[in-house]
Amino acid sequence: MKQSLFESRHQGEWDQLSRLLDQLERSRNVAQSSDFPPAYRRLCHHLALAQARGYSSLLVDTLQQLALRGHQQLYRDSSRPSSSLSAFILAGFPQLVREQWRFVLAASLMFLGSLAITGVLVYLFPELVYSMLGVDEVAQIRGMYDPASGHLGRSVERAASEDWVMFGYYIMHNIGIAFQTFASGMLFGLGSAFFLFFNGLTIGAVAGHLTQIGSGSTFWSFVIGHGAFELTAIALAGAAGLQLGWALVAPGRLTRGEALRIAASKSVRIIGGVMLLLLIAAFIEAYWSSSAVKPATKYTVGALLWLLVISYLSLAGRDRHAPE
Repeated sequence: MKQSLFESRHQGEWDQLSRLLDQLERSRNVAQSSDFPPAYRRLCHHLALAQARGYSSLLVDTLQQLALRGHQQLYRDSSRPSSSLSAFILAGFPQLVREQWRFVLAASLMFLGSLAITGVLVYLFPELVYSMLGVDEVAQIRGMYDPASGHLGRSVERAASEDWVMFGYYIMHNIGIAFQTFASGMLFGLGSAFFLFFNGLTIGAVAGHLTQIGSGSTFWSFVIGHGAFELTAIALAGAAGLQLGWALVAPGRLTRGEALRIAASKSVRIIGGVMLLLLIAAFIEAYWSSSAVKPATKYTVGALLWLLVISYLSLAGRDRHAPE
């Protein structure tokens, strides 16, 4: 069956269910009618058909959103905020990341790809660093990661009791970057793409320069631990922003406003997971990355943390019955 015929045949049912959900969501005290469970089951059947027949992603996303709203209302009396939060962390967030793999892949290529390429170029052609960073910035970075300074990634020496202050600073700084990367996706995705490339170029220039001048051991042992969470979070924030932009660029049969609403419902949830990753990254950066631990130990721990993040996003929640 062609998609157009499928939509025309069932659009009335979907609209009726949407209006019923609107009523249920506006007032938690409205009882579910006897028509709601069978209407929800029919919607789930339509969603399965749309996925199996390869209909457009916009139609599938619309039906998925309706199915999610219906599921929440069907089980609203038995749901508890604490269990919902734990379910999101343990399964919902990684499932959502895998579901949006196209945007995640695009954002990762923009960010990590530009980072790697810039790092190699600056390492091979050292003078390029001054095309991306000012002379004062380069001098400050050299001082922070000079093996002889003992600063271990800090701009100045600080007492261990001040680590909690830096923990708060890292949270605010990293969340600011992530939100900027995400929110700028409203500029038809161009803002998110810009900040992904910009951050990739900047970090790559720093990495290539410090490695080239012999400060690589200090730099890499400092960043490898928290980098697993921080770099992943920035890429995912960019993916969420690109999703917003794509909804505006290619809304399909929907209006731009409706397409944006559907995209935002998922993007905002991704940002919720990003905040968790950045919280963990800030804790590691404040209390572990700058600690006086042997580089070999930091490399080992860092490798395990990267494996943990990759395994979490790739495998967590696969035993749940959720569309991916």
